[in-house]
Amino acid sequence: MKKIASYAVVGLILSLALQGCETTQALKQNPKKSAEVRTQIAAEYIRSGDLDAAKRSLDEALQKDDRDATANMMMGVLLQQEGSPNNLVKADRYFKRAISLNSADAQVRNNYGRYLYQIGRYNDAEKQLQIAGSTLGYDQRAMALENLGQTYLRLGNTTNAEQAFLNALRVDQDSSVSMIELAEISYQRQQYNAAAQFYEGYVRVVGSKNQSAQALWVGIRIARANGDNMSMQVLVNQLRALYPDSQEYQRYLQLQYSTEAVWK
Repeated sequence: MKKIASYAVVGLILSLALQGCETTQALKQNPKKSAEVRTQIAAEYIRSGDLDAAKRSLDEALQKDDRDATANMMMGVLLQQEGSPNNLVKADRYFKRAISLNSADAQVRNNYGRYLYQIGRYNDAEKQLQIAGSTLGYDQRAMALENLGQTYLRLGNTTNAEQAFLNALRVDQDSSVSMIELAEISYQRQQYNAAAQFYEGYVRVVGSKNQSAQALWVGIRIARANGDNMSMQVLVNQLRALYPDSQEYQRYLQLQYSTEAVWK
């Protein structure tokens, strides 16, 4: 799980700067709005990697309104991103408080689900991501369904994972995460034509030169299964050049002389 929701706040920051003292006075008189603005600014700091500035902004936001669900959620995201054991423990409390304040917020559910996935609580993650993935109108519903599919894979439930990825593609036909995971699932079932179609869709979206090590390894095995030795060698060369230390390339070196029908 690789994406964290961003907030478009550059225009807001510029607007605040132009409005100057008048806006500052207005925010002082409206703690709820002040908390909202500080939370949005903190989100931009998180995007740029300035976690200390983000923490200061979120502290100010929560001082203004400690019942702001988004501010609590973003504090959880911040602590999760910092990643130390102590902050990971603290993050859980902020996510739970955000849900208690606004249980209908799909973004809170998605972010909490991603956090739970990261710390290995897959059953708990599944519950949160199911809610986010089934919330119609949520602008990141496809991502929530991708996250749900990957959680099912961790739980060993390939059938539900496949359905989650297919649902993600219905929401966003360019869901590259879903395509490569469905290619892997189809390959493992020895459905090589379907695997090739999903893999080709992935390449169409990301570009042949921008493939992950996981995707190249999927492509290598599909090409081998379909007897396309030329394409297989091209992908092997690409994997070697781009990801020589990856688990995928090391796995290729182990299997390159194997005659097993399905390389795992």
